[in-house]
Amino acid sequence: MTPPTNPGFGLSDKLQWSHLDRLAVVYVRQSTLQQVTDHQESTRLQYGLVTRAEALGWPPERILTIDEDLGKSGSSAEGRSGFQRLVSEVGLNHVGLILGVEMSRLARSCKDWHQLLEICALFGTLIADLDGIYDPSQYNDRLLLGLKGTMSEAELHLLKQRMMQGKRTKAQRGELGFNVPIGYIRRPSGVVQFDPDEQVRQVVRLIFRKFEELGTLNATLRYLVRHDIHVGVRVLCGLDKGELQWRRPNRPTLQNLLKNPAYAGAYAYGRKQVDARKKKAGRPHTGCVVKPTEEWLVLIQDHHPAYITWQQYQRNVAQLKANQNRADELGHAREGVGLLSGLLVCGRCGRRLQVQYHRTGGYHRYVCNRDMSDYGGPVCQHVSGTCLDEYVTTQVLRALEPAALELSLAAAAQLEQDRAELDILWQQRLERAQFDTDRARRHYQRVEPENRLVARQLAQDWEAALQAQHLLQEDYQRFCQEQPKGLSSEEKQQIQQLADSLPTLWTAPTTTLSQRKDVIRQMIDRILVTVVGDTEQVQVTIEWAGGDSSQAQITRPVAKWTQLSYYPQLCQRLEELNQANLTTDDIIDCLHQDGFRPPKRRQTFNPETVQTLIRRLGLRSHSAAPAKAPLPLPEWWLPDLAAKLDMPTTTLYNWVQRGWVKARQQAEPPKHWIIWADEAELKRLSTHRQRPNGDILKQRWQGETPSIACPPE
Repeated sequence: MTPPTNPGFGLSDKLQWSHLDRLAVVYVRQSTLQQVTDHQESTRLQYGLVTRAEALGWPPERILTIDEDLGKSGSSAEGRSGFQRLVSEVGLNHVGLILGVEMSRLARSCKDWHQLLEICALFGTLIADLDGIYDPSQYNDRLLLGLKGTMSEAELHLLKQRMMQGKRTKAQRGELGFNVPIGYIRRPSGVVQFDPDEQVRQVVRLIFRKFEELGTLNATLRYLVRHDIHVGVRVLCGLDKGELQWRRPNRPTLQNLLKNPAYAGAYAYGRKQVDARKKKAGRPHTGCVVKPTEEWLVLIQDHHPAYITWQQYQRNVAQLKANQNRADELGHAREGVGLLSGLLVCGRCGRRLQVQYHRTGGYHRYVCNRDMSDYGGPVCQHVSGTCLDEYVTTQVLRALEPAALELSLAAAAQLEQDRAELDILWQQRLERAQFDTDRARRHYQRVEPENRLVARQLAQDWEAALQAQHLLQEDYQRFCQEQPKGLSSEEKQQIQQLADSLPTLWTAPTTTLSQRKDVIRQMIDRILVTVVGDTEQVQVTIEWAGGDSSQAQITRPVAKWTQLSYYPQLCQRLEELNQANLTTDDIIDCLHQDGFRPPKRRQTFNPETVQTLIRRLGLRSHSAAPAKAPLPLPEWWLPDLAAKLDMPTTTLYNWVQRGWVKARQQAEPPKHWIIWADEAELKRLSTHRQRPNGDILKQRWQGETPSIACPPE
């Protein structure tokens, strides 16, 4: 029996009964929803292929129509569930013939098209269009189908290229339309102008000024929320298109406002460009990458009225970038007592120093540990935060002294300016509320009294407008009481008095850490820190914002005697004083007169420190100390046990105070400490004396309870 043929497709010997035993699939697709709506003839032509399949011999129940991809582009198989379903049916050997008006309806990507051809050739599926029936397993048909697929993809690229070129040409003239941002409107002629509403313009200008003053987006947002300032937005679509709505400020709105070059009067096109590597499946509009200014496709400055200058726009973008919490950015001043976070740069490797806070919160230090965190190497250097903060603070206050009075007057003027701007916004809000009330009153008065159905609703609207106006007036009265219109003479005098004593203002409880950090960052670009070897000496270079620099050497606290740069001289001097048979107090006075200082954070020597150092140097045996009555084992005098363990007496005393050893104190003066320690206890204390503090901390973090924990020295 010869299989039937269809005159519409022409006679073909490729159609076999094995094909008729499977499904005939009619694939229907239009590129956009607009084509589905406006070009219905093409859609009807594709659905009409069902009758052609019937003419070829398929019963209606064996004809499958796949139209899930209406309104979807054929440039990719991603997001096209209908095409994916078609490939699955062919791979399951369910399809004998695929019908389409033209090959571009199936795919406009050679990758997807040739994948379909491979599967059709493998399972013996035919492909038919208005020109004929093709067998992908035959060379001539495969060559023709491949050529049609290539032409289909090339046609898509040609269409896109023409559209993009026309779009770019129009943009180069500044005529390509776009939705204007908040604070602007577009006239019917296409000209961009300021929003005619005065309050809308006032809020936009206030946002830019407060960001320049506060420095962060979050601080600007909190300021707007604290003063109940709303942003006027023109509706872009819907029944209320073009109407003005007042909305609460939010972070995305402020971020887009600060990053938009339109507020600097510039026409920009191509700020965001698509990177195909960053597209995600099912999301064709993703992959947009923000390009730097020099890579924008079109930039026309002074195109329309501006709220800010181009230089201010660049400063805003740079400030937003610098506020990011990244290693290569300065970042904004954050919480913490470290005043110099983000400013310190290692003088050895050039990396930025990080702030580390002690677990008890008592002190902090600045550490260059990038090599350790990235490569497992040693810590490059570290500096005590207290001494460095104090030095830099002193230098900043000294630099501010000549301009103290000028700064105080500027601060007073800024306070009055802020109050004046807020008062203007309140007056505009009151004026708008009065207008709404008057309009509701006019509507009510113009309605016919007999039309009570409408009159009741208008009366309610009038009452609601009056109530809103009354509440707004009460809020304005509270605002006037909290923030007077101008500073009193007494307040101005207080501000000027504070200018005469900057350290007092700096240490005042009302001055926050963030404010101190902001002042330092305004004056200093960066600080280079270099520790001389492993000693207490630190070379500090301050690079000021004006381009000048100053250098100095400060002293940091160190943990060991041997880290002191003058340790050999100290030992020699101590030996001389000890040979002179001076008392401990006399030795301390001589050391202080010679300018020696102990390590750590001590500024002066004490008797225990000097005696411990003398014993450690072997200049005086422990037996030379005042004799104490011998104790029965396993009890020890505290200095004897410290000498036995080869540790500072102060450290062992610290263990006693923390309860890390078993000790008792004499009831009678001089109330010496007596520690219990047998052979096992001595071994355990000696072991923990040698253990690094990090291991003890690790045990604590893991929930273990060490028998004894060594405190930091």
